[in-house]
Amino acid sequence: MSEIIFHHYWTSPFSEKIRVVFGMKGLSWRSVEIPSMMPKPDLTPLTGGYRKTPVMQIGADIYCDTQLIIRELERRFPSPSIVPDAGMSFALAFWSDRPFFQATVPLIFGEIGPMIPEAFKKDREKMFPDRPFNYEQMKAAIPAFKEQWRAHAGLIEAQLKDGRKFVHGDKPTVDDAHCHMNVWFLKSFFAPTADALLDGFHWLAPWYERVKAIGQGTHTPMESKEAIAIANAATSQAEAHTDPHDPNGRKPGDRVSVVPDDYGRDPVAGDLVFASAQEIAIKRNDPLVGNVVVHFPRAGFLVMSA
Repeated sequence: MSEIIFHHYWTSPFSEKIRVVFGMKGLSWRSVEIPSMMPKPDLTPLTGGYRKTPVMQIGADIYCDTQLIIRELERRFPSPSIVPDAGMSFALAFWSDRPFFQATVPLIFGEIGPMIPEAFKKDREKMFPDRPFNYEQMKAAIPAFKEQWRAHAGLIEAQLKDGRKFVHGDKPTVDDAHCHMNVWFLKSFFAPTADALLDGFHWLAPWYERVKAIGQGTHTPMESKEAIAIANAATSQAEAHTDPHDPNGRKPGDRVSVVPDDYGRDPVAGDLVFASAQEIAIKRNDPLVGNVVVHFPRAGFLVMSA
């Protein structure tokens, strides 16, 4: 089995979610640090333009979005299993990645807005074309989002109030990684704000420290050029097959385009390899990497004929 190559940057909360999963499974992985904003010249040949972070690479198979990365890690490394409920655990990810994350972002950028480089602001405006990067608006909204953030954190506290060590009991699961992500994000940038919002929550703080103590598995650095060379030399393990229940009758070889339905809506085009209710894989070619297969989850992504 080819090694796990993880394209990420260390301050990314979505990357942190996967790094915690690596720790839960005790995995070794290669760390390729990527820019926090476009351009990403050594990642784009692999993904075809997908701009979100993180991305996992195994040989010539490229996995986009934490939802699908977790599914693939659980499939390839089933022991120890960390997905207690194959349906609801991924539904919890949408809460973590969308409403809870959207309550966390203004608390951070509303404070550090004046220190953020103009290039970063422009990049995020391209990711959120209907949402200008307006520091003053985010700062003005901080009181409201503090209330929202505390409400979301309170859901975790309620789950832990019987004294359990982790969200589902004595052993950590992926649901702990979902719940951990935004607490980690706020604590990493504004620990006093996070601590103030968690005041009165007696169970969340020690739980957070237990999740942190899990670690991130074992990682060693890798240069991005080496990752490109590995993809170029490898052959995708994805096998073509037709989903007889595909609501739109798509079949292998169809030319399609895949795009996130929330933000970072840069389409990735390719030839369909397979599709299921939860995953779609498309084959594409780039002069630098040769043939690769890029995998996306279905929930949260739109598929269109290209």
